[in-house]
Amino acid sequence: MKRSTTIIAVLLLGLICLTPGKVTADTNALEPQVFNVLDYGAVGDDKTDNTAAFSACIKAIIDAGGGRMYIPDGVYRGRIIVPGTKKWITLEIVGESKPTPIFGTIGSFPLPKNGTILKCLDKSGPAVIYADNKPEKLYMSFSGVYVIIKNLEVRTYDNPGISGIDLLNAAQCKLENVYVNTDIYNVQASKPTHGTSGVITPARSNAAWTVLRNLVVTGYNNGIVVNEHTDGDSIVVAGNVNGLNFVQAHHASRFARVGTYRNTHHVTVSGKHGFSIDQLNTEMPGRGQTNAANAWQTLVSDINDPKNLGIGDINYWVVEGGVGAVDKFTKNGGEHIRARRIGSPPVAKPTHEQ
Repeated sequence: MKRSTTIIAVLLLGLICLTPGKVTADTNALEPQVFNVLDYGAVGDDKTDNTAAFSACIKAIIDAGGGRMYIPDGVYRGRIIVPGTKKWITLEIVGESKPTPIFGTIGSFPLPKNGTILKCLDKSGPAVIYADNKPEKLYMSFSGVYVIIKNLEVRTYDNPGISGIDLLNAAQCKLENVYVNTDIYNVQASKPTHGTSGVITPARSNAAWTVLRNLVVTGYNNGIVVNEHTDGDSIVVAGNVNGLNFVQAHHASRFARVGTYRNTHHVTVSGKHGFSIDQLNTEMPGRGQTNAANAWQTLVSDINDPKNLGIGDINYWVVEGGVGAVDKFTKNGGEHIRARRIGSPPVAKPTHEQ
């Protein structure tokens, strides 16, 4: 009898581990409730406007107190608008497949249509994924939503009039395996003229928290607008006017490895911001690798901080096409940013006469 009771207990435990919303054996954590966008009328045919279907799905998630918006493979037109709320709530937006990150300094390659792609061709209005602060706010102008985006490709169009992902009003966010582009290989991208951004991170000074992992952004005026408390690793910004744009922030940000390709300015500082970049890895186009159409991608500065607003530490490595590793690093301003080539002696701190 004792043995039978033990076997039944083991079987019940196995069922619990396999049941959605229950504790899983591998993570020892609750899996979120899953809401499939197809159940709310979404169609991934690259034709249907799914904005209303996405909104219905998100409403159900918020009403449930949080959960995962699951998007099967396909090309989905429309916007995902995350409404503002007074609740502390976690909203996951997860695609079925990890996107293929395509970027470089030479060549011409079509972007594939496989995987989970969210696409918006509107010429104005909010970003393709936008965290609103209406109808409710948690604090000042910020919503209480923690937004997690995984395994998703977000597309606009060449020289876009809208941004890709704008989470400025969210409480916190985490982006992982996300590719934001303008539906064209970055080398062929037209110069962005509308001031839009691939990604805008949350800006709540006393609670903002941003984690970026395996993120590629190409084709925007600002690749990533960096606000408070941002931690990034395995980041690529390519074919943007400003790769990373550090804006006003009371709290510091940190990046591990950042790949920068064909940006006019790899790092721009437009507000007071403390930050560090462990490895800024740059590949510059070599002789004959830039033409009249993409001449705007010719590097002007690695650090663009004309008002000396940044306080930072950067370790860099630069490769020039057809040449190899070179020690070239251009600063426009950046008086308080210490830049050091990997392998070089530490930069001595300035001394002051007594």
